[in-house]
Amino acid sequence: MLTGIGGQGVQLAAQTLARAAALEGRSVMLFGVYGGMMRGGNTDSSVVVADGPIQSPPLLSRTWAALLMHHMFWEPMADKIRDGGIAVVNSSLFEADLERDRYRVIEVAATEAAATLGAPLTASMVLTGAFVGATELVGIDTLVAAMVESLPPYRRQHSEDNERALRHGYAIIDSPVAPAWEAVGV
Repeated sequence: MLTGIGGQGVQLAAQTLARAAALEGRSVMLFGVYGGMMRGGNTDSSVVVADGPIQSPPLLSRTWAALLMHHMFWEPMADKIRDGGIAVVNSSLFEADLERDRYRVIEVAATEAAATLGAPLTASMVLTGAFVGATELVGIDTLVAAMVESLPPYRRQHSEDNERALRHGYAIIDSPVAPAWEAVGV
C-alpha cells in the first residue's frame, strides 16, 4: 500500500511497481484512490503482486508493506500493516507515530534526497527505489524500465531524473531487510 498527498507521485510510484512486477512475469493488480481535492487531498494505492493468479480485487484490509510519503491521511492505513511487516517512510515529511514494535520502519529522507539530486519532484521515486532495495520485489533495472513506460508522453522529459532518484533510493539500502520472495532450492 502507498499513501501520500495528491501531487507527491504516489500513483506513479504504484504504477511503476506494478508494471515492473508484470514485466518480471508476476501477476499484478493495481488500485488507485484519489481524494476529492484537486491538489493536497489524499492519494492511496494498493498493489498486489503474486507468483500465481490473483483471485480478488486489491481492496486490502491487511498488507505486508507500506510506502508512506506523508503523515496526512495516514491514519486510515495505520492498522493495515501486519505484524512483522515493513513501512518505508519519507522521513523528510512524515511526522506521525509509527508502531515500531509491531513492524519494521525504514526511514528515508526522500524529499531531501530528491532536492540534493536537483530533481525535487522525484521524492516518490527515491522512496520506491529504497523499497525495492529493502524487499527485492523486482530488479532495479526492471523498475527503471517500468518507470519509463509508466510516464505519459508529456512527462517523458523527467525520465532521467526519475531514474537517478530510483537508483539513489535503491543504493541507500545496504541489503534486503524484508525480502518479498522466499529463496527456493537453497
